[in-house]
Order: sequence, then C-alpha cells, then structure tokens
Amino acid sequence: MTAGDVHLLRRRLRAALTAAEPAAGTFVKLASPDVVELAEAAGFAFVVVDLEHSTLTEQNAVDLVRHADACGLPALVRVPEVDAAAVNRLLEAGAAGIQLSMLTRVAQAEALVAATRFAPAGRRSVSLANRAARFGAAPLAGFLRAEQDDPPVLVGQIETARTDPLPDLVAALDVCFVGSTDLAVDLGLPADPAVLRAAVDRVRGAARSTAVAFGGWAPTRGAAADLGLRDADYLVVGSDLQMLAAGLRAAAGEENQ
Repeated sequence: MTAGDVHLLRRRLRAALTAAEPAAGTFVKLASPDVVELAEAAGFAFVVVDLEHSTLTEQNAVDLVRHADACGLPALVRVPEVDAAAVNRLLEAGAAGIQLSMLTRVAQAEALVAATRFAPAGRRSVSLANRAARFGAAPLAGFLRAEQDDPPVLVGQIETARTDPLPDLVAALDVCFVGSTDLAVDLGLPADPAVLRAAVDRVRGAARSTAVAFGGWAPTRGAAADLGLRDADYLVVGSDLQMLAAGLRAAAGEENQ
C-alpha cells in the first residue's frame, strides 16, 4: 500500500468546509479497513476514527488512517485528550487532522495546536521516517513547508455549558463542533429543547464570529436540522457501528415477518 498525499487531502477537506453543501463524514468505531473503503465509495467527504467511544486501539487507528490515506479519503482521529506523542504518531501515519473531545479551556486548544504544528508555531517533534513524509523521500525543508501550508485540520468539540469564552476557545481551530448529546446531558437531560437550541446557537455564533467552520453530529442527515445543524459546514453522520446495528435490526425484522 503506497503512501498518499495527506497535504492534498487536508486541502481538499478545507475546501469542502467552505462549499455550499456541508462536508459529511461518519465516525469509524470498527477496526475493519472495509469500513473506510465503504465510506469512500458511499461519497463521504471524510471519516473520523474514534479513539474516545470505541474499543479501537492506537494501532487500529493507525491502520485505519493508513488505509484511508491510500483510498484518498481524509481521516481525522477523535481523541479524548491531547497526548502529544500519540497525536504525533497519528499524524505521521497520515491522519488529516485531530478532533478533540470536551474542549472547555483555551489552554486545551493551545495544547492541541502545539502538538500538531512544528516550531515556531508549535512544539511537534520532527521526523522524516514516516508515511506523511514519504519515509524520508521528502526533503526536510519541503516537508516543513507542506506542513505549514496545509497543517492538520483541527476540530474542537464543545460539549458543556460552562467553558472559557467561546470565541477565544475556538479561534485557532478549523471547526467548532457542538457535541449536542453531551451538551444536552450537561444542561439536564431531558434538556428543554429551547435551552439546548440556545446553547447550540451560541456555539454557532462563536464559529461564525471567528470565521471557523461550524459542525456537529446527527444520527442521520435528515435529523440535522432538528439539532440546529441545518447550516453546518462539517457534519458527522452516525457511525459505522450505528449503521450496522440499524441494518441488522431491519434485516432481522424482515426475517421475522
């Protein structure tokens, strides 16, 4: 399996974030590379390999990222915290970006930027012995220039009502992502729909005021509007596991009829 061009994939994803239609992807929670190929064939613009709510290991995530890279599909990785060494390994494997859960403090966003940018913009450690640098075929100056021109795509999930000022929190990101499920729980599940919608609107407003893309998750494309994501630029639709479960339930129901 040959290495792709992760910088081209990042550029393509950033362009999709400014298109008239939302860039749609899905969470990958299963270790099979078939999922990545199926997502690409279905027309998704990206996938998010989930290291927060799944049983995937880091090695599983690396394998999925590598396969997505070879398929020409941008793959981000969702992480529960900024582990700089792990983030670097994922990026070296060809991850198009990092999606950070439970972003509440500016210091977290600063740590994410630092872990994904080389000096002087960050503190990421440099190596050319990896897939993203074509295993040393890319000269150092050229690789650093490519990383500067097309850095990893950064997504921050806003999932609680209490955070640092939202514009400050998301200004350095590519996507401000509202985690409506956790946000609804934080607001007191079952949350008053009007209260939840107002919270989503505040996240959207912060994204728009800082020229950052607005995103979120919906179980289906049709459910996005009811979750306040009608004008989302970055929409994560369900997950492979959710879709498999729905398909199996439907098939079992048909068999029982």
